[in-house]
Amino acid sequence: MDVKIEERVVGHVTILNIIGRLTIDEAAQHLKNDIERVLARGGLHVVLNLAHVPYIDSGGLGQLVASYGSVKRAGGAMKLLNVNSRNHDLLSITRLVTVFDSFDSEAEAIRSFDAIAPAPLPH
Repeated sequence: MDVKIEERVVGHVTILNIIGRLTIDEAAQHLKNDIERVLARGGLHVVLNLAHVPYIDSGGLGQLVASYGSVKRAGGAMKLLNVNSRNHDLLSITRLVTVFDSFDSEAEAIRSFDAIAPAPLPH
């Protein structure tokens, strides 16, 4: 199944809904391209909604880390939403659970950016 990424903006937060397996093939490249596009528009607050991601492989995990680094270097923050138990176990085993802020509620994820200086609205 090919990955599909749907983007929407809520306030000053860009939400990327990822649908499908996040794997080393085109899926990781698709995520990289979408993150670069968001950053190019000035979007610095990013939430990756993983509710419809049943599987993440090492390449997908690597791209999550690379995307996190890209957003941080740009002065922003990236958080995860709706991480299923399998993917949460993967983040725990790799100790990345300590790197990513993760939320079960979209409203909570969006509010978590309030403690950070507001980012300009993406265009």
